[in-house]
Amino acid sequence: MYQATAIPATEAGGPFTLTPLPFAEEALAPVISRKTVALHYGEHHRAYVEKLNELAKGTEFARMPLDEIVKRTAKVGARAEIFNNAGQAWNHHFYWRSLAPKGGRPGEELRRRLDRDLGSYDEFKEAFTKAATGQFGSGWAWLVADGETLKIVTTSNADSPIAHGLTPLLTVDVWEHAYYLDYRNRREEHVREVVDRLLNWEFAAQNFGAG
Repeated sequence: MYQATAIPATEAGGPFTLTPLPFAEEALAPVISRKTVALHYGEHHRAYVEKLNELAKGTEFARMPLDEIVKRTAKVGARAEIFNNAGQAWNHHFYWRSLAPKGGRPGEELRRRLDRDLGSYDEFKEAFTKAATGQFGSGWAWLVADGETLKIVTTSNADSPIAHGLTPLLTVDVWEHAYYLDYRNRREEHVREVVDRLLNWEFAAQNFGAG
């Protein structure tokens, strides 16, 4: 499974950093504008990482990998604030790598699995778009592997498939800050554009192979 691990960072005053984007801020335009990426990554994602450093300082979580923090704090009411910030830090790290400026299409192995488990690649795109658009409130849509089976799932707020024993392959962020500057309230339009033009199927294949 893909893991976003703790990375030492002197400038952050703690063990977690805002890891660099895998592309330039303007590289996803016109689907996602430079302005949206700058806000989403530079303010929202950064805020989760900084808050996690504050919360984790002096605790058992201070040097723990992000995925492990998410798993250990899921559904633990007393740890909800740590879970929310660790979950959002992990989800966002994964989200940026789920996107690629030129997108692409699934390779042969994933294409066969999509055909077997979700009908076809085109049926996946429709089902995934429907799931992401229909997610009530803030959250995420994911393509995951449940053992050897591909599934589409959604999670609310900071929740993540890794808290439920699933292997994430790709995700799309449907919090409003991910699209509102570019699309206002047209979430479906945003999701369709991302699914058609930006999904990083090489990253999905790496995650599927490592799951």
